Amino acid sequence: MKIGLFIPCYIDAFYPGAGIATLELLEKLGQDVDYPLNQTCCGQPMANSGCNSDAAGAEDLFVKNFAQYDVIVMPSGSCAHHVRDNFDAIPQSEAVTHVRQNTYELVEFLHDVLKVDAFPWAEFPHRVGLHNSCGTLRSLRTASMSELGEPFFSKPMDLLQKVKGISFAKPSRPDECCGFGGTFSVTEEAVSARMGLDKVTDHYNAGAEYIVSADTSCMMHQEGCAKRAAVPVRFIHIAEILNGARS
Repeated sequence: MKIGLFIPCYIDAFYPGAGIATLELLEKLGQDVDYPLNQTCCGQPMANSGCNSDAAGAEDLFVKNFAQYDVIVMPSGSCAHHVRDNFDAIPQSEAVTHVRQNTYELVEFLHDVLKVDAFPWAEFPHRVGLHNSCGTLRSLRTASMSELGEPFFSKPMDLLQKVKGISFAKPSRPDECCGFGGTFSVTEEAVSARMGLDKVTDHYNAGAEYIVSADTSCMMHQEGCAKRAAVPVRFIHIAEILNGARS
């Protein structure tokens, strides 16, 4: 199986360590990974803002970069959701269908496809609060939704529980949106910032030293809220913990 690795714009620009950890982790697990150097944005921000012609250019380039791979893996639930479910700005072809049907967010790829049962190199002796983004939770279904009253499951927690020394803080409202929402944080800045601070405070009050997520976009928003309000909690992408980061 040949994997094409996609690294989202904000990870490339602001959190390259999460991208490097994703590559190293997949290679530790014996995967054949390639990183297409011509990749850019998947088109999600443009599509979400109604700029379909701009989204079409990004989507077309994405397909040209990744149609050759058996699977496409990315450390981002929102980007995976866009490719799989909203890649509609370009004509649908066999190549587009292949890309859409074989794109995975990192957690679901590790949990559902590789079925990883151990991370022997990983140790993280900290108490963490797990943040599931709205896209991963409600579109990719990587965890149960509390509002449905369904039996509990959590793919990211299943993976994290295999890390030595880790413990979990349980916020009172685990499924609540952090307020990022992509362009929502720009068009509704005050509401977004209030939601972000509420989310960070909920985790901190539950005893979290770190907030961990599969979506750096949400963490970027929450980290900014935490810094401005001087809430002493740290942030880390799940790939970094699974790859062996200690702090």
